Amino acid sequence: MSILQKLVLASGSPRRIELLQQAGIEPDRVLPADVDETPLRAEHPRSLAKRLSKEKAEKAFASLKAEADYAPGFVLAADTVVAVGRRILPKAETLDDAANCLGLLSGRSHRVYSGICLITPGGKLRQRLVETRVRFKRLPREEIDAYVASGEWRGKAGGYAVQGLAGSFVVKLVGSYTNIVGLPLYETVALLSGEGFKIHQGWLSARP
Repeated sequence: MSILQKLVLASGSPRRIELLQQAGIEPDRVLPADVDETPLRAEHPRSLAKRLSKEKAEKAFASLKAEADYAPGFVLAADTVVAVGRRILPKAETLDDAANCLGLLSGRSHRVYSGICLITPGGKLRQRLVETRVRFKRLPREEIDAYVASGEWRGKAGGYAVQGLAGSFVVKLVGSYTNIVGLPLYETVALLSGEGFKIHQGWLSARP
């Protein structure tokens, strides 16, 4: 039975690994699945998060099955999308990306969507979508410039990391905080547990 308890995380995100560890779950393997994250024409942010998480999980699952020493395990993937209305913000890679995102988010509400996809050892696919509403304070130009100079935004959806300096921008948050960080823990743990993954087996070894 222990072989069925292996967990493969189809993401190289340090934040997602840390969040799983926070819940007492240590991935047996990290297998980033690179997919084209370009939104389809007129694609809603919710649909994009679900589609990308599914594509990542399926790609990692297929990669595992192609290995000579393949053994069944759980494959977990996630994708986070930040949007203002239907406008999808990029994962900031340049200074201009970050500055433009922060300028758009300044003084406004936005939504963070995370798609979670789990493929069980038997090949069953399960998905969840989590939405969090966030409102930022009005950001003066000098504060945007200072945050951009910090570099925390690099590779982050919407151009910010709420667990860092940008946490001070948040006026109001409705929903899951861990969703904004990159992996909604309640829903992820519930999804794993519901499919038979023994969530608490790692908690015993974590006792002081």
